[in-house]
Amino acid sequence: MPRRKRVPGSSSDCTADSDESGEPEKTDCPVGDTNQRNSARMTRASLRHSQSSQDVKQVAERDESPPRTPTGNAPSSESDIDISSPNASHDESVTKEQKDSGSHPAHRPKRRRFHESYNFNMKCPTPGCNSLGHLTGKHERHFAISGCPLYHNLSADECKVKAIEREKQEEERSQGQNEENRHATRHQAPTQRQVRYKDKVIEMRKRRDPGLTIEQKDKYMEHRQMHGTTREPLLENITSDYDLELFRKAQARASEDLEKLRLQGQITEGSNMIKTIFFGRYELETWYHSPYPEEYARLGRLYVCEFCLKYMKSQTILRRHMAKCVWKHPPGDEVYRKGAISVFEVDGKKNKIYCQNLCLLAKLFLDHKTLYYDVEPFLFYVMTEADNTGCHLVGYFSKEKNSFLNYNVSCILTMPQYMRQGYGKMLIDFSYLLSKVEEKVGSPERPLSDLGLISYRSYWKEVLLRYMYNFKGKEISIKEISQETAVNPVDIVSTLQSLQMLKYWKGKHLVLKRQDLIDDWKAKETKRGNSKTIDPGSLKWTPPKGT
Repeated sequence: MPRRKRVPGSSSDCTADSDESGEPEKTDCPVGDTNQRNSARMTRASLRHSQSSQDVKQVAERDESPPRTPTGNAPSSESDIDISSPNASHDESVTKEQKDSGSHPAHRPKRRRFHESYNFNMKCPTPGCNSLGHLTGKHERHFAISGCPLYHNLSADECKVKAIEREKQEEERSQGQNEENRHATRHQAPTQRQVRYKDKVIEMRKRRDPGLTIEQKDKYMEHRQMHGTTREPLLENITSDYDLELFRKAQARASEDLEKLRLQGQITEGSNMIKTIFFGRYELETWYHSPYPEEYARLGRLYVCEFCLKYMKSQTILRRHMAKCVWKHPPGDEVYRKGAISVFEVDGKKNKIYCQNLCLLAKLFLDHKTLYYDVEPFLFYVMTEADNTGCHLVGYFSKEKNSFLNYNVSCILTMPQYMRQGYGKMLIDFSYLLSKVEEKVGSPERPLSDLGLISYRSYWKEVLLRYMYNFKGKEISIKEISQETAVNPVDIVSTLQSLQMLKYWKGKHLVLKRQDLIDDWKAKETKRGNSKTIDPGSLKWTPPKGT
């Protein structure tokens, strides 16, 4: 069969356009007919272009009005906007009506960001609240108890006034800190401003009433009987006005953080957040949102096996699981044991599911944690306490297998039922013990959570005071302290500054040995005893290679 001759400027099948593909195919195409078809094709293309321009103009005019739902109203909830794809931009999200109609993306009206419009169908769960105002004083509406002024026994106007006062105080504080930080290393003693503020706080705390009067007690009991748990208890006269104001500031800050998470889409209003978990013998109230699958998160209560960390929907499923679960301790190698305390080294690559479940569980009690599923580059050191039923999870810390910045901890957590019992310091001490075996200087990865920062500062203070107590020489070197304790020199300097043991004199920084602090630490150490300590001799571990 002879090949068809292709004329320049014509289509391969000698048709004018794909719209006329229904015409019979011709083997020979005269040049004149081809020119006519080309001109016709250009005319139709010009017509389509002009029509699309008019459509775009109409879309631009429609964009000036609020987006509409299938009912013709402004979107009343965030569910009207499709945000199901985690990788899609919120600006490019479309309504369900547009998806069903199959309209072209160029003809879809632009949508507002889903967090710029509130869900006005939602209501605050506090009885009698109209959802107006916000505890922070910065928002016009709220949908959760954390931001409800009525729940906190305040009005919306009072919250706005308090917000203005907090902003003024923050500006004054920042200005004072900027002036003091210019020569911070040369002036280790408290400034005059700090001394005056300390005296002011002491005086304000002295003004606290010695106790509640009978009328106040009756008022508090009446408030509790009337509102129960739907309102916050009355807090006036329970503590000093200064401490009460600090508590109110902390509440407002926490409410603002929750509002930011809600606007970013990390948590949703109301029910789609786990409130409590059943874990072994304990029922634990959660502190933060964790990205469990939606079918589990919307239940509000989760049941977790304390050995394999599998999460379930009901107590019946948990009971059946516990009857079949063969795990009695974490997977991996037991690298430390002394008494009932053990530490297991779990490789995130070898035991991926366990480590992912551990991260999801930890996120319920940690604010800054971002690692959930990418666990392969990490090692997890899980501390347990053993009894006749198994090894119960006390806490854990994770560590990068290859850290270029010599971080010895990426994330650390003590379970709430074991907090304030010394286990946090044991975990920190164990992480530095591993750094000593590796002959490295370690430091935790930033940012630290609030409780983590408190625990690390307390640990660094204890390490330095113990070193000072046992030191018998005349000159103290920060480098020598770092080599012996495996603590980063930056952390040592910040701790010495907080203890006012670092002074700038004649062009040099001097470390002062404050005997009063050392004596106080020794007295507390003797009273507390050595029940919660890490024994280096009980460690059976060699640094991993090539992991």
